[in-house]
Amino acid sequence: MEQNVKSSLVLGSLLLAGLLGMAWIGGNSLLKAKEYERRVSVKGLSEKEVQADVVVWPIRFSGASNELPALYDEMGKSAAAVLAYLKLNGVAEEEILIAPPAITDKLAQPYGGAETGTFRYTAAQTITVRSGQVDRVRQLMNGIAELGQQGIAFAGQDYQQTEFIFTKLNDLKPLMVEEATRSAREVADKFAKDSASRLGKIRTANQGQFTVENRDSSTPYIKKVRVVSTVEYYLSD
Repeated sequence: MEQNVKSSLVLGSLLLAGLLGMAWIGGNSLLKAKEYERRVSVKGLSEKEVQADVVVWPIRFSGASNELPALYDEMGKSAAAVLAYLKLNGVAEEEILIAPPAITDKLAQPYGGAETGTFRYTAAQTITVRSGQVDRVRQLMNGIAELGQQGIAFAGQDYQQTEFIFTKLNDLKPLMVEEATRSAREVADKFAKDSASRLGKIRTANQGQFTVENRDSSTPYIKKVRVVSTVEYYLSD
């Protein structure tokens, strides 16, 4: 009987020690968990202004006549004059795309009739320049109006806008992500100091989406590249 009592006491002591140990571990883990529950989410910004490195310039011109052969002849002469102007000013042939003229016969329209205006046939044609010589093409855009003195009727920009494109975003991404992350940490550091805390490890990080926009409507050839990264840090006392 005495032996059984001793065994029960030993077993009870071991169980009690185990329970106390588990309680200590659990309590310590709970404290650490509570500590790591404190966190701050901040955003870091990186912005750069860059020059567009590709320009797409649609040159649209039109013509009209009552005779179809005469209209094609007129459009051919206009296209030749535009091409000569471009090549004379350094635009390579492989940078030029010529679309055929689009002809409209007013008498053939569903709602056409006797009142068709001065000319029966009208035509529109587009010659597109796609080039990496952005500054050169911008100069040519300002000077092409001189061809109007040769009788070429240029259309406005209502149909197709000139595009300025930045193609080297991948070259900027590593540096800009680094800058955005550093900016986020600076904000988090200040928050931690202001709240009498210490900044811990990163909990989550989101690089954010890169955007490329015109700096303003007057200078579409200058682009503003922007990325906002979101980083969440642990805080501790």
